[in-house]
Amino acid sequence: MTAMAAAPAVLSSEAVRAAARAARFTLVGLARAEPLDGTALRRWLDAGHAADMDWMARRFEDRLDPGRVLAGARTVIALAIAYRQPRGVRSPVAAYARGRDYHYAHRDRMKALRQRLLALDPTVETYACVDTGVAMEKPWAERAGLGWIGKNGCLINPRLGSWLTLSVMFIDRAVDAYDRPHDNRCGDCVACLAACPTKAFSAPAVVDARRCIAYQSIENRADVPLPLRRGFRGRVFGCDTCQDVCPYNRGADIPPGDARFDPRPIGLLPPAALAALSADEFARLAAGTALARARYDGVRRNALLALGAARDVRARAVVERLVGDPSPLVAEAAAWALGRLPAPSPPDL
Repeated sequence: MTAMAAAPAVLSSEAVRAAARAARFTLVGLARAEPLDGTALRRWLDAGHAADMDWMARRFEDRLDPGRVLAGARTVIALAIAYRQPRGVRSPVAAYARGRDYHYAHRDRMKALRQRLLALDPTVETYACVDTGVAMEKPWAERAGLGWIGKNGCLINPRLGSWLTLSVMFIDRAVDAYDRPHDNRCGDCVACLAACPTKAFSAPAVVDARRCIAYQSIENRADVPLPLRRGFRGRVFGCDTCQDVCPYNRGADIPPGDARFDPRPIGLLPPAALAALSADEFARLAAGTALARARYDGVRRNALLALGAARDVRARAVVERLVGDPSPLVAEAAAWALGRLPAPSPPDL
């Protein structure tokens, strides 16, 4: 007779958490790899809230069920790295994007975590991803107790706020203890919904990407709709407004985030300087940062919209120069911005 295969070993939850902390993750939580409810995602897609991010509808079932991505998946490890910036730093770039691209930080640390898990069990199988993979990192982080999904659509941790970047790892091993889903503590607060500069929330925790500055400034490769352009005032890449006003993000005792997210020079440039960058300067300064995702013309388009929204007359020279830019995207944004700048004062006689 053939002997029955031994059941896979159950891993120590404390050992898994220790491995994640040793890999330099700020937060770690554990959830059973049971499928997520796809009702909210389907409703969001059907409403057109994904804009032209067609990839969100692909592999719909895979996004919900870890077992379809990793055979025998038993546990989801939810991971977070904090990125809170020092108070008083002014930048038109969202705080998470001012330094090193968080995707690299997560991938490096997930590789280190996988090696530590293999040390616990050499036969363990894993699947890991940041927000570019099929896993839905925020629902898993909520289920694993890292925080709750707030009315601003971000995961909020009671100690660290929503200044977090997320990733997940599926493993084909159970653990001896799982975390409980976090309770929602937003209560009656609607500060984020009221503060959104483009009214992008169709309902609490439901973001219509078509109206969101983050989508428009990063994912949209075409002209930004006219009604949204004034929302670019003070914003070139992403938008932190719905986080800035959150009570959980304003505590003086929130510790600073990971040093790898400390701003690089391009992350602190004002809109006029970003608009004036040459292609070579942008390639050099944006390398390894999230700003590279918006590409050279996208960042310059955004910077011009920010200048026009602010009616920044000091930037007239760079705006006038870019009206003749060979990129239609940049030239159109420059023409719009120029039309919003106050007319120059007549010379003294």
